[in-house]
Amino acid sequence: MPKVTALTGAGMSTDSGIPDYRGPAGLWNKDPDYEKLVTYSIYMSDPDIRRRSWLFRGDSPAWTAEPNAAHRALAALPDAWIITQNVDGLHQRAGSPAERVLELHGNMFRAVCTSCGRTGTTREAIDRVLAGDPDPACHACGGVLKTATVMFGEALDAAVLSAAAEAAQSCEIFLAIGTSLQVQPAASLVRVAAESGARVIIVNAEPTPYDHLAEQVIGTPIGGAVPRLCETLLAGG
Repeated sequence: MPKVTALTGAGMSTDSGIPDYRGPAGLWNKDPDYEKLVTYSIYMSDPDIRRRSWLFRGDSPAWTAEPNAAHRALAALPDAWIITQNVDGLHQRAGSPAERVLELHGNMFRAVCTSCGRTGTTREAIDRVLAGDPDPACHACGGVLKTATVMFGEALDAAVLSAAAEAAQSCEIFLAIGTSLQVQPAASLVRVAAESGARVIIVNAEPTPYDHLAEQVIGTPIGGAVPRLCETLLAGG
């Protein structure tokens, strides 16, 4: 079987009940203030935004979401690398080995102190807010806590990005699934793969800026398209 690397975006998890960002029912359209909750400079300067951000995370459908057919199909591909822009952990829960899932934007279930780096759980911070603490601080140093996700205005983890670039360069088939390919540097991995000789296949409901690099563009629903595609790859196609 060819070496496969997949880049997945928000559209990968919509069948699991987690809304995307830019679609008609996406978070950008439903809540104009959402961007403030995930913008680092605003978050760090405004305690009320931090409180609202914790409560927003507590209401996320990701807490109860289950992997869908597309997650499970990718997990069945032996030795595939999964590069994901999602923070929901569904690839790992579907069976993809954690060491082969590169979370470009972090993980929403972990929390980190922005001062000393101490880590904890998001659930603990949310529970403190619900118990009356308007702005839970780090127990160790009193610093500001945030989820271990990459907010707007933050840089991606350099080691994770380097590993993602290597996975894009070394694969024979590069799948871009459920991503608008508008957010950099994640989107540029498509070009990295194409220029390294990989066959690029894009599965997304809307056109992307990188469709011209793809050998195949699939616009049908991800829940059916990805399992069929993975079956073909497993059969050597």
